[in-house]
Amino acid sequence: MEAIRLNKYLSEAGVCSRREADRLIEAGKVTVDGKPAVTGMKVYPNQDIRVGKKEVGVHREEQVLIAVYKPPGVICTADKRERRNIVDYVGYPIRIYPIGRLDKDSEGLILMTNHGGLVNKIMKASNYHEKEYLVTVNKPVTDAFLSQMRKGVRIRKEERGEVLLDAVTRPCEVEKIGKCSFRIILTQGLNRQIRRMCETLGYQVKNLKRVRVLNIELKGMKPGTWRKITGQELELLEESLKESKD
Repeated sequence: MEAIRLNKYLSEAGVCSRREADRLIEAGKVTVDGKPAVTGMKVYPNQDIRVGKKEVGVHREEQVLIAVYKPPGVICTADKRERRNIVDYVGYPIRIYPIGRLDKDSEGLILMTNHGGLVNKIMKASNYHEKEYLVTVNKPVTDAFLSQMRKGVRIRKEERGEVLLDAVTRPCEVEKIGKCSFRIILTQGLNRQIRRMCETLGYQVKNLKRVRVLNIELKGMKPGTWRKITGQELELLEESLKESKD
């Protein structure tokens, strides 16, 4: 029996993503054998591991992956304190959680699962997995705007004098599809990345829709609906993730 990191254990148990698990641990909400857990610690499956008062175990339940068309206003979190969290919104009978985020004002494709390993392979920026978006902005899209977006934009976020984000975005594919709209394919997921890129270049996003994550597409779905990823679509996804790091 091998010890594994606590955040990975909680992820594989379907509680939440590794990132959210670390937040729960830091907040003192996780105990191991009755003692407060510590970030980065390793555990064995036969230990008494609890989130709040609820005991957590890694069960061999069905691995679930679904595609959800998130409408604007729904928040991509498993935090039940958020009134319009996506977990309650979907209401799936098995505990699942979102793979990454799509900000509250945006709409489109979000994947949800109870498979922790899948979350990390899709989310890790170093794996360069594609996510495709359709974006409408407040004024005509120019060649200069497209060129700068393709090359990379320096985006920065400060709060109370503290720099929370300061990065140059990766080169990406951008194509004009209308007078005030464009298609963009990213391989990273910085916080509110497209909105911040546009704001830096003097544009405001009016509508943002994610239409694809790797080979999983939104087409044919209506806002508020979801579907299971199965068959050839799932096989193709698993094949594309074979060499991905978790």
